[in-house]
Amino acid sequence: MSEERALAAVVSSGLEYAVTRHGRVGSLAEAAEARGVEPRDIVKTLVVRRGEDDYLFVLVPGDREISWPKLRAVLGVNRLSMPDAEVAREVTGYERGTITPFGATTAWPVVADETLAGDAERQISLGAGAHGVAVTVTAEAALAYWKAQVADVTEPSAGR
Repeated sequence: MSEERALAAVVSSGLEYAVTRHGRVGSLAEAAEARGVEPRDIVKTLVVRRGEDDYLFVLVPGDREISWPKLRAVLGVNRLSMPDAEVAREVTGYERGTITPFGATTAWPVVADETLAGDAERQISLGAGAHGVAVTVTAEAALAYWKAQVADVTEPSAGR
């Protein structure tokens, strides 16, 4: 099961972590409340297609969204796309809404928005392979573990 794979990867990472289990949520605010964190500390893990059989994970704070022009500039490419749900599952081992770099079937590169870095105490909450399951880790430690490229790749979400 995907949840076990994700949590086993968290354990083997050696990072300090906490697991939160909650029912399905309908909004960012509900997810943040269920996990006991601020909306900006919920991190969406998006899988992005850079080329044929070439993907990466982009970590986006809950209150922000990908800036495609910024991400293309950081990666030095003219085109990026989001794979459909079936392809995302094939290349990560997780269904949308549960995707995490922890235990993904391929260790794709990780790009993290710069707003996630710089605070040694900041805790972030990510999906953990199943709906209603999240893992909370220290942002700096997780970014170092994934050898994430940290860059300005997001903008505030519309309407926030």
